[in-house]
Amino acid sequence: MSSSDLILAIDNGSQSLRALVFDLRGQLQGKARIPFGPYQVPYAGWAERDPEIFWQALCEACHKLWREQGIDPARLLGVGVTTQRATVINLDRDRQVLRPAILWQDQRTSQGLAPVGGIWGTLFKLARVGHTIDYFRANAECIWQQINQPKIWDQTDKLVFLSGYMNYRLTGNLCDSIGSQVGYVPFDYKRLCWSRSWDWQWQVAQLQRDKLVELQQPGSQLGEITAGAADATGIPRGLPVMATASDKACEVLGSGALAPHVGSLSFGTAATVNITSQKYLEITPFIPPYPAGVPGHYCPEIQLFRGFWMVEWFKREFGEREMILSERDGLPAETHLESMIREVPAGCGGLMLQPFWAPGLKDPGPEARGAVLGFNDTHGRPHLYRALLEGLAYALREGKERIENRSGIPITSLRVSGGGAQSDVAVQITADVFGMPTTRPHTFETSGLGAALITAVGLGLHPDFPTASREMTTAGRTFDPNPANHRLYDDLYREIYLKMYGRLKPLYQNLKRILG
Repeated sequence: MSSSDLILAIDNGSQSLRALVFDLRGQLQGKARIPFGPYQVPYAGWAERDPEIFWQALCEACHKLWREQGIDPARLLGVGVTTQRATVINLDRDRQVLRPAILWQDQRTSQGLAPVGGIWGTLFKLARVGHTIDYFRANAECIWQQINQPKIWDQTDKLVFLSGYMNYRLTGNLCDSIGSQVGYVPFDYKRLCWSRSWDWQWQVAQLQRDKLVELQQPGSQLGEITAGAADATGIPRGLPVMATASDKACEVLGSGALAPHVGSLSFGTAATVNITSQKYLEITPFIPPYPAGVPGHYCPEIQLFRGFWMVEWFKREFGEREMILSERDGLPAETHLESMIREVPAGCGGLMLQPFWAPGLKDPGPEARGAVLGFNDTHGRPHLYRALLEGLAYALREGKERIENRSGIPITSLRVSGGGAQSDVAVQITADVFGMPTTRPHTFETSGLGAALITAVGLGLHPDFPTASREMTTAGRTFDPNPANHRLYDDLYREIYLKMYGRLKPLYQNLKRILG
């Protein structure tokens, strides 16, 4: 191992693609970011993007690395790709894209489906999991396409996740990592492979096994950079491309959360709390943990679909002043928002926010809506913004406690990453709500670092994952909880927040009934 050994990590997120170069100590040596424009919304609730945009962003980011960051591509030892989860692409027999990618944010559903019949239908009724099965069927892209775009579906030879598509563009091999399989396809999350031929998911999805790609373990070699990919990107031809994992799974690794007692909080577009577990744990019954970046391991997860997206929502709806100041002085609007709330006391004078701006499957259920409770005449924009950050922290604490109850392992240490983790105020609020020291990793690029870590282990540059984690992940700043704030937050959390959903659920259900 030499200090000149470098790993290229491609992190294809929701808002941008980043090409990142790490050394074997986990230090970021170069970074190039290409933002995406707004995704296509042909109809309300849809979210699509031409996959070529992702590929062109990869090519542009790599050339930017060589040109502006002074990175010599000849020093690279390998490449690892991590992408946003559950974004699907249809390819024909010639590997041409048939339609825009359906992004993970897409909310189209298949309605009015006939009940599942036969023995599986009977078993679902007996197990009382009909709602879970209906949710899978309504949200599965393959079912929607069969009903609404049958010609495209008939031409589809392979249905791939974005990770598989990007690895294909680099290597010419149509295969993917087990660690990237998160979505509405027949995947056996317990065995970490495609479901057995008799599994209910094949029947429900009406999907043939040969439409899905071959899978490999994280850390295995998917292929090498082809001549065409080398010409397009500047990455050396023949460089090994290694299987990594989804962006969330890589983020968990990159934040140093390798053991089950370390909780990984992601302050991303979707906010999550995860651990790494060698044991299969369904935190919510019949909702599986996702594959981890470590082979044979799992990432139990609680997710807020609209997590720190809510900061963007607040800026759009209430933050015009901060957006104008941002344009004037070149600082992020979030910097001005932080200044705005520094004088707002913990607890916001009783203003409580329940951050269910998007429904869930269970706890909260599909009827859930957001709520703000406790307004009085002293409250204004600053209070609402701080209540938003506090509400997200309450929801993540509830997720952490659910994981602890299910696993039997107390979470004694917190790591926080993602774009929202750059806010000192948001991280301090989290430490105060949880009552635990909360540590930011040494880099905000934890997803890319996790991909580099898996790549380094796969190439034998580190002997195993514990060693790689010790060598490549470093603690950054730790935020200690304020005891007085924690006592206040603890009372508000236990006596108000935890009771809000149960009390409001009947009203949410009535809203759904009345509005249709």
